[in-house]
Amino acid sequence: MAYGTLYLIPCPISDETAPWEVLPASNREVMDALDYFIVENTRTARRFLSRAGIARPIDMLEFRELNEHTTAGRAVEELVQPLLEGRSAGVISEAGVPAVADPGALVVEACHRRGIRVVPLVGPSSILLAVMASGLNGQSFAFNGYLPVKPPERARAIRFFERRAHAERQSQLFIEAPYRNVKLFEQLLQLLAPQTRLTVAMDLSAPGQWVETHAVEEWRHRQVPDMNRHPAIFIIG
Repeated sequence: MAYGTLYLIPCPISDETAPWEVLPASNREVMDALDYFIVENTRTARRFLSRAGIARPIDMLEFRELNEHTTAGRAVEELVQPLLEGRSAGVISEAGVPAVADPGALVVEACHRRGIRVVPLVGPSSILLAVMASGLNGQSFAFNGYLPVKPPERARAIRFFERRAHAERQSQLFIEAPYRNVKLFEQLLQLLAPQTRLTVAMDLSAPGQWVETHAVEEWRHRQVPDMNRHPAIFIIG
């Protein structure tokens, strides 16, 4: 029996953006053909597919969750089993592209190990959109996920990434829980050298998206929009 195919299906980054404003029409054919989805959150995935207007009724679809609580091993192998039996599946993240800064990578790795075909579809990535719009080095960059929560550890991380950005000319990207954006931004302005460049990219692909890059010294004298509870990416360069 031929194996199924694992499709990596992007979704909008922002709830303010309709699916087909940021996704190519070619994705619809794949989404319409699937009845099995491996998702980070079932409720979010159902809402996305409903807004996308896919052909099958949502209640006829099967959803299995793969999230931060899932560990490699039996749970992931169970998610892959239907593909070994010839059934194709779609992987959907909470926002943006699956398997990048996302637990979907676990099922992708399992599929490669089993010889199952993996097909990534086109869609918005906040990481790449931020790099594109930053004006910082797009030839060499690193995404570092979340910084430590405790201020002393976060301060050490900020100084480390600043040194790396200057020594290697490598743009350093990171994120924060939206409700902690303001505290992180304040600490960045306090710790970074005056001439270090800093990008703040908020609400990417949404109608009110906002991206600016300035030297830290300039940021200290600028008025910035409210970033509390707005998804953002920060880049040191």
